[in-house]
Amino acid sequence: MATSSSLSFFSSSIFFPSQKNPKNSISVLRHTKFSPNNALPKPLVVSSQLANLPVLSFTGEKIGETFLDLKSAPPDTARAVVHRGLVTDMQNKRRGTASTLTRGEVRGGGKKPYPQKKTGRARRGSQRTPLRPGGGVIFGPKPRDWSIKINRKEKKLAISTALSSAAAAANTIVVEEFDEKFEKPKTKEFIEAMRRWGLDPKQKATFLMMDVSENVEKSSRNIGTLKMLTPRTLNLFDILDAETLVLTPSSVDFLNGRYGVELEGEDDEEEVEEDEGSEPEGVEPEEGSNASE
Repeated sequence: MATSSSLSFFSSSIFFPSQKNPKNSISVLRHTKFSPNNALPKPLVVSSQLANLPVLSFTGEKIGETFLDLKSAPPDTARAVVHRGLVTDMQNKRRGTASTLTRGEVRGGGKKPYPQKKTGRARRGSQRTPLRPGGGVIFGPKPRDWSIKINRKEKKLAISTALSSAAAAANTIVVEEFDEKFEKPKTKEFIEAMRRWGLDPKQKATFLMMDVSENVEKSSRNIGTLKMLTPRTLNLFDILDAETLVLTPSSVDFLNGRYGVELEGEDDEEEVEEDEGSEPEGVEPEEGSNASE
């Protein structure tokens, strides 16, 4: 019996601590700024998962390759980071409007139904006791705020770790821009295109596009196993829930730019160039210079 190749972090290769040094990975060691309070600054380990992805044409032929270089958490903490990001997203979606009535809030029940003694029945002080139908609810839900906080960097790292895990597990493909390929909404044509790309319409797939045209949206909205996402709607649950992740060249550039690894040397070089181009404050220009004239 064939097993499902889901992108869940329970089956992804990046979340197992046994793989200390995955192939095609770069580890960058960043040191925090020294301060008197912290004698030994803690290093921040950032690993980059390099993945080569095939680029398919609209007809399903391979026309090239591209790469996905995203930030990912270390293998020993990747499961915890992704799990925390997923739990935060799911819990923050709860409205928290469930409400029940206690025995003191239910209408009626002010009169004692029958005398305390000489009836042969159990003593009862109200008809709205939780032991009777129509009575109050014991320890029932009340409106509350279920939202929990997560740091933006941690949430960003969770998404990039899930994306890099999907790319490393060979569950990600890149398809050329196909917005203009659909002249009119047609679900049958979209399913045929998915089969040309090697996708099964009965399996869950997530598409990430920079912009979804009206024809593509209407052609794919009747497919229950398909999710069409944009950078604004990108979320951790749909990434992990899909068995295949489909990207476009523009979305790959977006992911590399937003979730890619930024080396320290690049930032330092930019700061040095800015300092050289500007004159230091408090230094007057020399006499006879063009600035004084």
